[in-house]
Amino acid sequence: MTIAFLVTTLVVVVTPGAGVIFTLSAGLTGGRRASLVAAFGCTVGIVPHLAAAVTGLAALLRSSAPAFHLLKYLGVAYLLYLAWATLRDRDAIAVRPQVAPRSAARVIGSAVLMNLLNPKVTIFFVAFLPQFVPPDAPDALPRMLGLSAVFMLATLVVFSGYGLCAAAVRRHVLDRPRVTDWLRRGFAGSFLALGLLLARADT
Repeated sequence: MTIAFLVTTLVVVVTPGAGVIFTLSAGLTGGRRASLVAAFGCTVGIVPHLAAAVTGLAALLRSSAPAFHLLKYLGVAYLLYLAWATLRDRDAIAVRPQVAPRSAARVIGSAVLMNLLNPKVTIFFVAFLPQFVPPDAPDALPRMLGLSAVFMLATLVVFSGYGLCAAAVRRHVLDRPRVTDWLRRGFAGSFLALGLLLARADT
């Protein structure tokens, strides 16, 4: 593992994307526990992409336009659904102790599905990891798994930090109805923008 790998990993993980937006939303709506569960779910969602990269499925996605576009548009549809659901549910971002929070399984399931339907994550693993693991190295697979573990750990730590920061200001922000409305629209707009960006992505 090199400094270049760590720096690149941190840049990629810290840059806001669908996972960061999802974790921030979870922290604001459900508090610290929900934010940590969301961060864990987003991290677990990396595993299928890692498996695809190791088994060669990612190369198939990269070379097969129909397969790539199918997965891409499923991801776009899910992000647009998240935007619509966030915008229409006025109770989604609110501090109401009497309302039961979403179960951990639902939060993790949503996070994993969101990452699973993002082919750019798979392609990232294909384009990113080979730069630090020579394919002809005798220990290429263990090294790839080790670097992927570091990437996942960084994801968990950074996303947890985002979520905990959101949870820390939860009541200060959500006690103000006007701010709550703008947050709901902001999250919905973010999911919409990410969906449109994914729709424009090419192989």
